[in-house]
Amino acid sequence: MSIARMLTGDRPTGRLHLGHYVGSIANRVRLHQRYESFFIIADLHMLTTRNRREDIDQVSGNAREMVTDILAAGVDPARATFYLQSAIPEVGDLNTLLQNLVTVPRLERVPSLKDMARDAGKEEMPYGLLGYPVLQAADILCVKGEVVPVGRDNAAHVEVTREIARRFNHLYGPVFPVPELIPADTSSLVGTDGAAKMSKSRGNTIALSDDPATVRRKVLGMYTDPNRVRADVPGTVEGNPVFAYHEVFNPDRDEVADLAQRYRAGRVGDVEVKERLVVALERFLAPIRERRAAIEADRGLVDRLIVEGTERTRQEVRQTLIEVRRAMGLTGAYQQVRRRAERSRRRTDSAAVPAAPSGATG
Repeated sequence: MSIARMLTGDRPTGRLHLGHYVGSIANRVRLHQRYESFFIIADLHMLTTRNRREDIDQVSGNAREMVTDILAAGVDPARATFYLQSAIPEVGDLNTLLQNLVTVPRLERVPSLKDMARDAGKEEMPYGLLGYPVLQAADILCVKGEVVPVGRDNAAHVEVTREIARRFNHLYGPVFPVPELIPADTSSLVGTDGAAKMSKSRGNTIALSDDPATVRRKVLGMYTDPNRVRADVPGTVEGNPVFAYHEVFNPDRDEVADLAQRYRAGRVGDVEVKERLVVALERFLAPIRERRAAIEADRGLVDRLIVEGTERTRQEVRQTLIEVRRAMGLTGAYQQVRRRAERSRRRTDSAAVPAAPSGATG
């Protein structure tokens, strides 16, 4: 019996952070042993908001960092296929065929697209960004992905994929599985500034690869309760980023409960709460750093994984595209024209051959 396939991935815009871990990577680590797992390095998606030449020039380096982060987080390279999206042009072909199965008003109802445009400083929605969910559908369906682990931001995108798959199968026959969404245990993580979710563009992240001194500096600078001017003033735990991080990354539940109780009562300072968080994050990040160091010591490992995975994935996508074109009748249409052209060529060649002169002898 074949193993179900999982598709997941990220845009290569820099090193991954704790928000990525909470929103998707933790799920990937847990699920990739159960499924045949494809990890996309989504550089075409990156172009929807970052398409300057200098952005594109950074793709290869960012791709290596991204794959290294995912492996360091606990993904087994023997059970994962990493591939570079732009190196598989057939994905673009499939995107072209699928984009006719969804309407503009449907895409305009995807809530995260306007947020992505705003975060990228776009005053108007680029065509490619509006079609982001369609390209994402092509990514998932090109490898016939059956499960997709998603964070809150991407759930609506994958729902578009499900609709496109059902629409295609209804019109042309059962080619695609309708992928299942697997939500993250924690939908998102607020940034260290407390103003919005953790995001590289906002500079409010703690990277999985940050060293201990950087982690401590960032934690001690975290936003807390702005109304708490002294340690003996009762503070608010709800909505406090420091306690949000404790809830996710501190396994000592008794310690978290004690800190929260004393914080509400004005019997513990922000510094102590943050120092305890530093300790908890170091327990979490230390094994990731160790695995990253081992991966980086094997020079060329990540490059090999990307190249081998891309070549393998391209074979899969080519086969899918053959099935799609055959189901739609596109292959038959061209073959009919080609056969008629071939018959016409033979008639033309035959008419061009001069007849032998009458009475000619050898």
